[in-house]
Amino acid sequence: MSDPVTIIMIEDDEGHARLIERNIRRSGVNNEIIPFTNGTEAVNYLFGKDGSAVERKGQALLILLDLNLPDMTGIDILKRVKENKHLKSTPVVVLTTTDDSHEIKRCYELGCNVYITKPVNYESFANAIRQLGLFFSVIQVPPASL
Repeated sequence: MSDPVTIIMIEDDEGHARLIERNIRRSGVNNEIIPFTNGTEAVNYLFGKDGSAVERKGQALLILLDLNLPDMTGIDILKRVKENKHLKSTPVVVLTTTDDSHEIKRCYELGCNVYITKPVNYESFANAIRQLGLFFSVIQVPPASL
């Protein structure tokens, strides 16, 4: 039996973070969610003290990533995750307000698994996150490479 998936949420907007977590929970997903409000703390957690991400090996992670962070771009985080031998198979769901087609293409080229543009309307946003939670409840996530 595999370990439960830990959701790493990298979202600087506290209102969005609360809305995301609440609606993921409403969809029946009870996995641990570790929130980060900036890229630096998230990168430090993901890559560990020595920067190799060896501390994450064997863990099943799923990353929810906002692109617009105060200290670095989500693109930089995505690139680092997908270039790391321990984290490259970790699913990354980009959840952002950016709907620029070039940005979307770039994220997929860098290895994001899903790109979701946050709806502006509160109810649409909440519904989109509940659907994302249902998606989380059925997908299989590999552990970080050994």
